[in-house]
Amino acid sequence: MSKHKERQFQIEIVQHLKTHGYVEGDASGYDRELALYSDDIITYIQSTQPDAYKKMHKREGSKTDEVLCKLVAKSMDSRGALYCLRNEVKHIGTKFKLCQFKPELANATTQAKYDANILRVVQEVTTQSGKERIDLVLFLNGIPVVTMELKTDFTQNVQDAINQYKYDRPAKGDALLQFKRRSLVHFAVSNDEVYMTTKLAGPNTFFLPFNKGTVDGSQGNPPNENGYATSYLWEDVLTRHSLLNIIARYIHLEVKEKEDHKGHKSKSETLIFPRYHQLDVVRKLLADSKTNGAGKNYLIQHSAGSGKSNSIAWLAHQLSSLHSDDECAIFNSVIVITDRTVLDSQLQETIASFEHKEGVVVGISREGNNESKSAQLADALERGAKIIITTIQTFPFVLDAIRQRTSLKENSYAIIADEAHSSQTGSTAKQLKEVLSAEQIEEGVELTAEDVIAAQIKAYAGSTNLSYYAFTATPKVKTLEMFGVLPNPDEAPSETNKPQAFHLYTMKQAIEERFILDVLQGYTTYKQYYELEHKRPHLDEEVESKRAKVTIAKWLNIHPSNISQKIEIIGAHFLETVAHLLDRQAKAMVVTSSRKAAVRYKIAFDAYIKKHQIEDKMKVMVAFSGTISDDIEGTDKEYTESNMNPDLKGDMRKAFDSNDYQVMLVANKFQTGFDQPKLCAMYVDKKLGGVDCVQTLSRLNRIYPNKTQTFILDFVNDPKDIQAAFEPYYSSTAIEDVTNPNIVHELQEKLAASHLFSTMDIEHYAKAYFDPKGTQAAMSSAIKPTVDRYKNQYKDILTRRNTAKQAYKDAKKHNDERSIRNMELDLKSVNEEKSELDIFKKNLVSFLRLYEFLSQIENYESEELIKLAAFVKALIPNLKTNETKDPINIDDVELAHYQLHQQENTNMTLVGGEELTATIGGGATPKDPEKEFLSLILAKMNDLFEGEYTENDKINYFITLKDKMAEDTKTVDQIKNNSKEQAMQGGLKETLKTAAIDTLDAHENMAKQVLGNEKVCQEVANIMYDLIANNSIIQLDGIKGDKQTLLSK
Repeated sequence: MSKHKERQFQIEIVQHLKTHGYVEGDASGYDRELALYSDDIITYIQSTQPDAYKKMHKREGSKTDEVLCKLVAKSMDSRGALYCLRNEVKHIGTKFKLCQFKPELANATTQAKYDANILRVVQEVTTQSGKERIDLVLFLNGIPVVTMELKTDFTQNVQDAINQYKYDRPAKGDALLQFKRRSLVHFAVSNDEVYMTTKLAGPNTFFLPFNKGTVDGSQGNPPNENGYATSYLWEDVLTRHSLLNIIARYIHLEVKEKEDHKGHKSKSETLIFPRYHQLDVVRKLLADSKTNGAGKNYLIQHSAGSGKSNSIAWLAHQLSSLHSDDECAIFNSVIVITDRTVLDSQLQETIASFEHKEGVVVGISREGNNESKSAQLADALERGAKIIITTIQTFPFVLDAIRQRTSLKENSYAIIADEAHSSQTGSTAKQLKEVLSAEQIEEGVELTAEDVIAAQIKAYAGSTNLSYYAFTATPKVKTLEMFGVLPNPDEAPSETNKPQAFHLYTMKQAIEERFILDVLQGYTTYKQYYELEHKRPHLDEEVESKRAKVTIAKWLNIHPSNISQKIEIIGAHFLETVAHLLDRQAKAMVVTSSRKAAVRYKIAFDAYIKKHQIEDKMKVMVAFSGTISDDIEGTDKEYTESNMNPDLKGDMRKAFDSNDYQVMLVANKFQTGFDQPKLCAMYVDKKLGGVDCVQTLSRLNRIYPNKTQTFILDFVNDPKDIQAAFEPYYSSTAIEDVTNPNIVHELQEKLAASHLFSTMDIEHYAKAYFDPKGTQAAMSSAIKPTVDRYKNQYKDILTRRNTAKQAYKDAKKHNDERSIRNMELDLKSVNEEKSELDIFKKNLVSFLRLYEFLSQIENYESEELIKLAAFVKALIPNLKTNETKDPINIDDVELAHYQLHQQENTNMTLVGGEELTATIGGGATPKDPEKEFLSLILAKMNDLFEGEYTENDKINYFITLKDKMAEDTKTVDQIKNNSKEQAMQGGLKETLKTAAIDTLDAHENMAKQVLGNEKVCQEVANIMYDLIANNSIIQLDGIKGDKQTLLSK
């Protein structure tokens, strides 16, 4: 027999199973009518429950075995195989257990029954029809639980096995293959890949990949030096102990009530079998937690589409009953921190299928409960609730409520953080630790400030009774450093020992396995072309350049002309391209730059809908927090989410899911954690970057029936920047280098060098702060000298600066050159003094932020740093000054022209492997704000040329010049490899003039100005350098982006 044949593949699997706890059975022992291997049922019950069997035998006599098998079959036909395996079947006062799962604690009787379980593998099992045979069936005590169709890649592939299930294995009329009644999972297996399903439905059967993923984060499996790439299935997953554990602890029946867009309600059932990475991560976390006990951090980087909710449910349930080898519970309670309300009910339902008692899961909520959330949480901890679900906002506030409950001091806790929110770092994470291990101040015990500081050092170094399990798709540098694991845990973090995720399921694998969509395919950008004018140039004034440009950009972004043009594009695109998708249930989201922008978008969108009479095709809701004032409708008016959505009833998420609304406008809301699978399009009018970019655009990636593509129209961002934001999270996320822990000491030295406070000031504050009997008055008194020094110096500087500014204006008015120079020097000197104070305040903030973060990774063992941190934390809010920045009045700015142009549709291809940058050095540096005349700023954003030219004339001319110059490779090399000043000394201007001569025919007047006006030539040369050096993105005075591109001139 050829080893390449499917039969040989099958025999090798059977041989392995037989040597690892299975027995092989003959297909003739399988009862097709009952879909049972009857002899095993009788054998197991006789050996483990002899009294119950004898009791039944007294009643049924010689028919006992037949009646018993029919009883089991009928029970499973009614309740399902999973239910019957986990519970009991009953017969006239007699109860039978069909299997025994492994006991948590040692029990000789239970262990004997567990060891008596019969795992049997049978080849070529004939189906009910008698026409087809299934390659392998695995039985547990006579009950079929797994079927397998095998294909060798030498002749066929895994898709052939899938098709065999779909088209040649009809489930109808065959209990072996019918949903729930017998087999719990069906595997399609080849040498290289594994797919699974829990419900056979003919051609509509949906198979999920059950693959490990490759080394580079792709779908499929890595090579196996010792055998088949898929051997993990029978060598690991389907081993005797593993399969019993999966049936006992993982598989569950999910029941959902649904309501379609027409209002029809229905109930759906899904039998959940863990995907490979879910099973792998939970088992590895359990094993490591059992080995190391409490006190360790774990980072789980699992992409959207990984099924994190189920992974968290399985982990929480099994951590709550995890015991050490000496049978001590490792955790007293498991606390799940999440912002997803759906996880509460999902955990309740999932765990209910494993546990047959109420109260295992406690949700912290004000609904139907008069107690505060913090009191509920403290009570749940005190009662030893096994699993507690709360939000990140609620959790820190329990510190005061349970500080006196000394019974919690020695307890251990597992904290599972869904999405590893950034608010868990710094002070909030410290509060979490303090809540559960706070130094108890018992009545009658004197504690000095030194006692409490010593306890704080221990807390900062990490608590040994808390374990954190952080689940996230997009870890930041701080998340990696705080929760990541070191390849060499005995060594300090370094460039060769960087923290990494404990477990990984990549975005790349999720996309390739089709659990999420690739939102970067079909990405369309628009560029803005505009002209600004100064209405009263004779009233020109000097302003801070950067602030002026930012102010103008914000003004432009919410200008009615800008928004109305974008809405025309959005409306047309949605109605023509999106609205008909998903049986006309498709949704869209518009991401605006601010709350005011969202308000104006809503008003303009309503006007657009009314103008085009499309009320029956499109309705818009707006989401933002708080109240915003605006005069866009003629008079100043206050807008809220409520008064802008007058027809909205009930929950916004539920309303958006209905057919009542098609478009949602958002301003810093619903951009993370919002799960709406029907979202097909996103219109972006906000600068996005980093993890915020990934999280925002990923709202689109959820799968939905017949959803095959998504659409993004971006009015602001460059596709290269978007791609750069996604790259670090496409495969495994890594950091370039670890954060330098010495930054804390560097900042400490910089703060001391300011001479604004002394060691004595810190000691006075620490004595008051850490003394359990210390008063607020004592703390306030301790920081007052530093506050007074800072404020007095600042006040003196502002007075001298204002005097110098007025003298400078007077000198300019009288054209006194000598006084102008003197006043410029005075202003520079006083601004440098002000910068030093501003830097001092920034360094205070940097020190506190970095110390609170790094002290959870590094044990500084320094009372000096703890005292300084406490002092700085109190000092920062007291350093408010009365400085008022010069107002930038843009009332005289006018939008003369505005136009949007669609760019090429972009399909971005992610590669992965980009690293995140950690903090290497700390501290602020002085920087003088650049001053320019407002008219000069506007001029730089407008025309260089005299004469009447349309926008297209100017745009086309710049593009033509750039293309002509780019043909000269020598000039391009000079630009790419030299600064602008160096390039100007080369042949850049001569190349420009040659290009201008070449364009004389098409652009005669503008070309003549380039050739005949040295100033215009110089400015255009600067522009051409920027165009070529930055690949068509122009940089004006340090500001880079679409709104500043000179093409907009």
